[in-house]
This record gives sequence, C-alpha cells and structure tokens, in this order.
Amino acid sequence: MNKFSNKSKRLLKTCHQDLQDLFNEVIKYCDCKIIEGFRSPERQDELFDQERTKLKGGESKHNVKPSLAVDVVPYPVDWNNKDRFYYFGGLVKGIASQMNLNIRWGGDWDGDNNFKDQTFHDLPHFELKK
Repeated sequence: MNKFSNKSKRLLKTCHQDLQDLFNEVIKYCDCKIIEGFRSPERQDELFDQERTKLKGGESKHNVKPSLAVDVVPYPVDWNNKDRFYYFGGLVKGIASQMNLNIRWGGDWDGDNNFKDQTFHDLPHFELKK
C-alpha cells in the first residue's frame, strides 16, 4: 500500500483542505511525493529568477495560507520520464473530477486536453480553480 512520507505529509498540511483530500485519495492509486505546498514570496522569487515559474513572489497560489497550489510528482521520481508525468496528471484530474473538485494542472494550463499548445510546462503543479 502506498503512503506519504512524513515530509510529504508535512508539506501537504500547508495546503487547502480540498488539495489534502484530493492527494490523500490519489496516494491510494499511485505512489507520489509532495515536493511543495505553501511557498514564501522569497522562495517564489528564487524560482522566478531560475525561470522555473512565471510568477513573482505574492502572485502564486502557492503564496497564500493555506496554499491553493501543490507540486506533486509520481514516485519514484524520474524527471526524464515525461509520459509518466502526463499519465499522473490525467489520473489526478480524473480523481479530482470524481470528487467534484475544479483543478488546473501545469501540463495543460488552459484545460483543453491539448498538451502541445502549452508554452510553459510545470508538470508537478496542481492548483484549485476558485
């Protein structure tokens, strides 16, 4: 049976309850790791400077408490296996739909299921659309 590490649990607790509920359901079907929940504006600026995000500190859904965004990767992590990230993104979106949660995924920002029209790929990113 899959389960979150203590670190993943701690990071997930920084997120909105809907995200906690979603990923506590996802872990039942696919092993995954929470890599970031709440993010300080300073951390956000670091990632912006590294061109790993398009938003500056205070502009991201990661920058509110509780966080309206979470970064999650399938485990074990293989950053080069993009197909696995797309499979995982679809799984998360499907479970969210079953739970009546409206989420946006960083592999399909506009939600049109066309992954080729994306200009910025943030495959671990999931956020609540509220």
